[in-house]
Amino acid sequence: MSAVKSSTQQSNNPADAYAHEQEGFEQGLKPRQIQMIAMGGSIGTGLFLGAGGRLADAGPSLFILYAVAGFFGYLILRQLGELVAYRPSSGSFVSYTREFYGEKSAYFVGWMYWLSWATTAIVDATAIAIYFRWFGQYVQFINDIPQWVVALVVVVVVVGMNLVSVKLFGELEFWFALVKVGSLVIFMLVGIFFIIFGTPNGSETGISLITDHGGLLPNGLMPALVVSQGVIFAYSGIELVGTASGETKDARTTIPRAVNTVVWRIAIFYVGSILLLTMLLPYTAYSADESPFVTFFESIGVGYAAPIMQLVVITAAASSLNAGLYSTGRIMNSMSRNGSAPEFAGKLSAKGVPYGGILMTGFVAMLGVALNWWVPEDAFEIVLNISAIAIVIGWAAITMPHMKFVALARKGKYTRPDYRSPLAPFTNWITMIFLAGVMVLILFDYPVGTYTMASMGVVIPLLVVGWFFVRHRVHELAEQREEEGTHSSITLP
Repeated sequence: MSAVKSSTQQSNNPADAYAHEQEGFEQGLKPRQIQMIAMGGSIGTGLFLGAGGRLADAGPSLFILYAVAGFFGYLILRQLGELVAYRPSSGSFVSYTREFYGEKSAYFVGWMYWLSWATTAIVDATAIAIYFRWFGQYVQFINDIPQWVVALVVVVVVVGMNLVSVKLFGELEFWFALVKVGSLVIFMLVGIFFIIFGTPNGSETGISLITDHGGLLPNGLMPALVVSQGVIFAYSGIELVGTASGETKDARTTIPRAVNTVVWRIAIFYVGSILLLTMLLPYTAYSADESPFVTFFESIGVGYAAPIMQLVVITAAASSLNAGLYSTGRIMNSMSRNGSAPEFAGKLSAKGVPYGGILMTGFVAMLGVALNWWVPEDAFEIVLNISAIAIVIGWAAITMPHMKFVALARKGKYTRPDYRSPLAPFTNWITMIFLAGVMVLILFDYPVGTYTMASMGVVIPLLVVGWFFVRHRVHELAEQREEEGTHSSITLP
């Protein structure tokens, strides 16, 4: 098993052993962009599209599930924020896993996280294609465009934009996030107004829509719990601020500030939006085929609002796809520099863009285009479950290295920064229990979740085999850095 060397064997500063991971990157992200990336990262496809099907299955209790998942998402971000304050890295939690658990663990976590975002790219491209076809009711020729063609165009355009520069990514994500946040603010203001003063068509609103339609759990407790994987998926991307830290000026100050805003935006945008939706329409009015926000505006006869909201939903999916390509490009670059990913993944452009890793993810997104050709009706749910599993593993790879970091700090081998995660390691343990519970619930989501979990019986053995192919290169690069005076933090069997 890989082991961590004592920090005293490396240098006075353990972070020095990982300086090579940041070579060639530019600190082109500004504080205002980081703030919006942190906010936009937690508002994506899972809320704008996935919430419709979850509401139909779980009923009004969905807002409680979002609150619980949001609480643990906040704890995870606080843990990540402390690690960033200790050592900003574009490799993010994969790099921290490497430092505290060794290269084998980093190899597994990194590839699973890449799988998470690669499948999320398929989800987002699929979602955009579905949203676009919605406009076929207004423009006839759109109905003649196959879903896979739209997905293909989306992937090509977003991959191309990611290859330009980190500054362009930051600016695009800033405006994407601004559109998402602005639209939710408008929806919430309109929704509150309608609850107080009534809708244009006089439809019923308020708490009675919950109490008169079966209460919080109209379909029982188990259906509500089983949708947890969709709720977790909705929060995918909150860890993006960790990856962005390596290209952020004054990251040790900027990232903690961004993390501190998470708790209120989760409460307002996620929990608040879902609660409002349940008080504006019965839960039975929503479906997996349409954004719940579009469903609401259509129901009150505000015809022009639904298309506008649909465009916002497309923006949210494009933002998620954009962020996924950014994140996986950096993670793959970190892994390549340490030998556990192909050399191609470590390629950087003259502007510091890790185009190798980005193109790898773009290739998988292209496979998603094929999925939209073969099974357009099931593409979203299939990849959502795969992504949810990988997200849980990614989150575990934040809380576990943080727990190890705190333990070593107590022994005097590390120094914790001023910005700290509260009540560690207690909060780390309850986070791990929560994540384990989500994995069990995914297993009970028959048939898609059950089959997806079973697919790990194929994925994990493939990763084990892959380790033996990359192990020799990991050895060589570690020894090379030791000879150059940049000591590797791992020892291998």
